[in-house]
Amino acid sequence: MTIALHPPLPSHPVLRLRLAPRGGLPRFIDGAWWPRSYDLLAELPILLAGLPREWGDVAGVTVNGATWSAGPGRMFVAGQVVRLRRNSAASAPHTAVLLAPGRGRWDLLVVPPDTTPQAAEPLMAAAAGIPADG
Repeated sequence: MTIALHPPLPSHPVLRLRLAPRGGLPRFIDGAWWPRSYDLLAELPILLAGLPREWGDVAGVTVNGATWSAGPGRMFVAGQVVRLRRNSAASAPHTAVLLAPGRGRWDLLVVPPDTTPQAAEPLMAAAAGIPADG
């Protein structure tokens, strides 16, 4: 009898996030996020836990209402209340806007969860302002 041993799965999914370098001119997109699903209640805590500390406490998140699963207008994440907003802007169907009072606003490209790694990587690199060959 052969027993195949598999390494244990991580207790928390790895955050797939690529951020543009700080500094320089303001950007239209501040990076890219590649969630594993369109379940905002499951994905948002993972995203917020992985953001840079200097971004502060994100108090509001706006996503495309037609893309993400329905949910409450607020959720409790990491000891804070985060207000969830849904928009229907055709100009930004694949973005998430994060607001941190007194700190700023960050717009992230949302790479669709079913995107292959080969297709997602160039999208994430471009959103972060990383050259295609770097």
